[in-house]
Amino acid sequence: MSARGPDTAAARGELAGQTVVVVGGSAGIGLETARRVRESGGEVILAARNAERLKRAADELNPLSTSAFDAQDTERLERFVRELPGQVDHMLVTAGSPSYTPLDEIDLADAGREFGVRVAMTLAVARASREKVRAGGTLLFIGGTGGRRPAPGMAVTGALTAALPALTANLALEIAPVRVNLIAAGFVDTPLSASLLGDRLQARRDQLRDTLPIGRVVGPADVAALALHLMLNDALTGATYDIDGGQQLVGL
Repeated sequence: MSARGPDTAAARGELAGQTVVVVGGSAGIGLETARRVRESGGEVILAARNAERLKRAADELNPLSTSAFDAQDTERLERFVRELPGQVDHMLVTAGSPSYTPLDEIDLADAGREFGVRVAMTLAVARASREKVRAGGTLLFIGGTGGRRPAPGMAVTGALTAALPALTANLALEIAPVRVNLIAAGFVDTPLSASLLGDRLQARRDQLRDTLPIGRVVGPADVAALALHLMLNDALTGATYDIDGGQQLVGL
């Protein structure tokens, strides 16, 4: 439940009897989505890289199971999906972080790996999900909106930002009737944002509160509410859904 009132899906228990896998489920958007799933009557399976944070999430949410591994290891990621016990209803993948490196400082091998691994992660999950996600269930990936605005240091992130919607649309056709959607988030007030911004975090929060049309900062609960809607609305597939509080409209 958020500070702004109960989520309607949670209030109605609309995920009762369903199982949701959350890769990146120990913090931020993934953890908040797992909380919402549990509040709405669903079961969760959690995977994350940080074993200590994963244990804390498990102590809170009582998942069906947990698995600690780095999702950038695409072979391990695909094996994790294939080895799920039986079918699941939905899967959310939040792993990964943006790169802001000026061209002169880019290591070309690192840039190639970063781009390739993110695409490979998406493909690995999709390929393994054909047998593990029920017909009409959902694959949800988390992307971003910041890379849509060209700027120094945004070359790799901008390329990924452009690639993920196209990848999502193609996968929605190829693995149908499993549905595939992408959530493109602007700034979200998460531990990842805090680690990226450091001592500039509070200034960024203040700037967004003063400037965004919604008058507040987008938080993990906002993204989690959208994720649950995409799981529940079985008319939605192959699309990218922005959630940034109007950030793109004001050029922040």
